[in-house]
Amino acid sequence: QVMEGEPYYHFRHRGTRQRALSRHWGWHMRLTRDPQVLWFEQQTMKRRSKRGASVVPTDPWFPKQWYMNNDIHPDLNILTAWSRGYTGLGVVLTVLDDGLEKDHPDLAANYDPLASYDFNSNDPDPQPRYGDGDKNWHGTRCAGEVAAVANNRVCGAGVAYNAKIGGVRMLDGSITDIVEAQALSLQPQHIHIYSASWGPEDDGKTVDGPGVLAAAAFHRGVTQGRDGLGSIFIWASGNGGINYDNCNCDGYTNSIYTVSVGSVLGDGQRPRYGESCPAILTTTYSSRTTSEVQIVTTDLHHRCTDKHTGTSASAPLAAGMVALALEANPALTWRDLQHLIIRASKPAHLQAEDWVENGVGRRVSHYYGYGLLDAGLLVQAATAWAGTRPQEKCSVQAVQVPRDIGSRLIISTDVSSCSQSIRSLEHVQVQLSLSYSRRGDLVVALSSPMGTTSTLVTVRPYDTSREGYKDWTFMSTHFWDENPRGIWTLRLENRGDARNTGQLTSFILHLHGTDEDMPARRSAATATDECLSRDLQGACEDCGSSLYTHQGSCLSYCPPRYYGQARNATPRDTARVCARCHPSCYTCQGTWANNCTSCPSGRTFQDHTHTCHRP
Repeated sequence: QVMEGEPYYHFRHRGTRQRALSRHWGWHMRLTRDPQVLWFEQQTMKRRSKRGASVVPTDPWFPKQWYMNNDIHPDLNILTAWSRGYTGLGVVLTVLDDGLEKDHPDLAANYDPLASYDFNSNDPDPQPRYGDGDKNWHGTRCAGEVAAVANNRVCGAGVAYNAKIGGVRMLDGSITDIVEAQALSLQPQHIHIYSASWGPEDDGKTVDGPGVLAAAAFHRGVTQGRDGLGSIFIWASGNGGINYDNCNCDGYTNSIYTVSVGSVLGDGQRPRYGESCPAILTTTYSSRTTSEVQIVTTDLHHRCTDKHTGTSASAPLAAGMVALALEANPALTWRDLQHLIIRASKPAHLQAEDWVENGVGRRVSHYYGYGLLDAGLLVQAATAWAGTRPQEKCSVQAVQVPRDIGSRLIISTDVSSCSQSIRSLEHVQVQLSLSYSRRGDLVVALSSPMGTTSTLVTVRPYDTSREGYKDWTFMSTHFWDENPRGIWTLRLENRGDARNTGQLTSFILHLHGTDEDMPARRSAATATDECLSRDLQGACEDCGSSLYTHQGSCLSYCPPRYYGQARNATPRDTARVCARCHPSCYTCQGTWANNCTSCPSGRTFQDHTHTCHRP
């Protein structure tokens, strides 16, 4: 074909591979011999990247975002997800909280009025109420974690900085079942992800959950929301650790329809406020002991803060990571996402005494679920995921006549009747009715046929209630992908006064899962090694032309304080490496002091000279 502009003649030929680097011998000879051809060259694909399109944001506070800027290892691996091109574009989230400062300079560009409402004052404007000590900052902080605008010289960057963010004002007033239900079912065909960090009192003595309307809203959300794929509800596991609270006594966190997110400190220690229960699916960072800087986000009055903390800081980070996964694969159902979150969570350095391996070889803990969520793994797994088969449910009534609990009661039940419909488990629920003289002294545990034991509720010393559990449903995620066939065992044990008495009147075991053999699916984590050649110490020397070689491994981006460049060790060398920036820069495009694109904390960026100066 004759190209536009100069008379270039571009011949295409079926026999040559589009990306061939070696020339096609036959055509080469024919064109060489043709006297009318003065010059020709076989065209090859050339790799070109936009200058300055660095993965690392240039926002002034990004150097403080230790949980996502490679300062600690492992971090949440957000940079890897960004380097693959996922930033939350096309995904809509809302934060159900005390309002949203929609005109904040780091939120305004991503603000979505259709994902917002004020159920406290019944109007469409979620702006928080100021005055009264300005205590309504929570929603604005959570929103910034998810969707603070990147590369705008304001504050830091959100995990999904190209997503749309809304806010629901609902916690700054009287909270009723109808207010909760309205918030949970706001615009379910427009909003994809709802992030919430609230629930019953974390006082260690409450057993409470959604009312009739909120419970119906959850169910309607997963069955009809997002065009039938299901709304995604991300929930904070609770801050009742100091009161020995257990999140299985919170019916929002332990719903099968919510993704319950736990917290860990930067050094892998458990926070004092962290609650434990087997409903927790995954964990993100919430604060750091070794420095003053906690979670960086937007704050009231157009300000920034680096002091956000608690499990309510962990859930929005997970919500942002789920937004990246939904951009990578918009067809994921609410259940697909839970499967992917489990596969993309890693025990890493998270410290607890209760890590065990379940029947399918995954390590799991009552404090952290399956571990620290990894955004790079999550988007990688999302792109390759084949949908799950429909959800099956099988219930077994295991107690026919009331049984005295005494110091210990063990009930075994065979679920062979379920093995036709369920081959791989998802959520397991235990619905109990029992009386007890001091509810908090009773420990309840469930063991599966594959030998996994899940503690459904631990001792709660402040729970002196004589009410027992009235038709209360506990939930565990620890049996995920196990085969349910065989004998299940429920243990109730008195850990308090020997004179405690009570009676178990009902025990229903609800198994959820699918008829597919899920463990047969290869895990996304066992990705192929991208290194082309290694040195004698095993460090990678060549990652090919699509990845960067950095400190002996292959990365899809260059971390802060480095920039990408061709190695050019030999004329045919296609390898790319991460080279060091000038020490004064945080991100850069070259090795000199005037190649900076952003500055470390404590230095200011000079636009005209591209340099960083101490103020």
